[in-house]
Amino acid sequence: MSKIKGCITALITPFDSDGKIDESAFESLILRQIKNGVHGLVPCGTTGESPTLSHEEHQEVIKIAIDVTKNKVPVIAGTGSNSTYEAIKMTENAEKAGADATLQVVPYYNKPNQSGLFNHFSEIAKNTSLPLILYNIPGRSVVNLTVETIANLEQENKNIIGIKEASGDIEMVKGIKSSCSDKFIVLSGEDSLNLSILELGGAGYISVTSNLLPNKCSSMFNAYIDGNTNNAEKINLDLLEINKLLFIDTNPIPIKYAMSRLGLCKNSLRLPLCCLDEEKSLILSTELEKHIVKENKLDK
Repeated sequence: MSKIKGCITALITPFDSDGKIDESAFESLILRQIKNGVHGLVPCGTTGESPTLSHEEHQEVIKIAIDVTKNKVPVIAGTGSNSTYEAIKMTENAEKAGADATLQVVPYYNKPNQSGLFNHFSEIAKNTSLPLILYNIPGRSVVNLTVETIANLEQENKNIIGIKEASGDIEMVKGIKSSCSDKFIVLSGEDSLNLSILELGGAGYISVTSNLLPNKCSSMFNAYIDGNTNNAEKINLDLLEINKLLFIDTNPIPIKYAMSRLGLCKNSLRLPLCCLDEEKSLILSTELEKHIVKENKLDK
């Protein structure tokens, strides 16, 4: 397995008109990602609508990603839950399926304190040999992992190797970098901050935008790592508005609409999520037109 770094796509889960998983579309999406140079894939994350997948569907989506990827890039399976027992079981299933690592979201709704968070993640880590990447997203989970808890988790658990940081707080990233070891991976979870977090020593980013623009998003990382910071900054500026507009509504509502405009999937979501309204669709469509022609040329 290659090292976890670079542009890692938080995959959408395409559904057909009846709301069932569109396996053919999903396989095509994965192949498109690999062809366009992404460095890793995350099935069954927030963007993959994991809360509305059954346990069986969850396993199916992860297995498809692993089978189609064929070890070309790491597959980091989203197996987090607000139930520790459930997270352990889903992680066990992902490990059996051949996942390279697992993404573990901060438990949502039940609002554990920092001791509860430490015990939750440690218990999952004890029950798998897979590397664990923590996922801090207080905008959805309400609870924020503190820098102290993150550092303690790394120190006490050899297989807790990094974090997807989606608090939107640059000071949080600075704190993690100063409190954890140099080996601890920090991945941006906010597309608008991807380059900024690379500049602070981040290893890469788990991206929503790269579903739509995998070549451009992966090229920004490659340019930065190669020392071509001017080109990386140019790409970042080019992505600035689309990064913003893909969060004009709750993720993954806008990205599903955008992907459907490229003909890559149906604009189908599962309730309680519903399609982008007409006003927001028009706003997003205007920006999409600037990228669609270029991206379609790259896909051919």
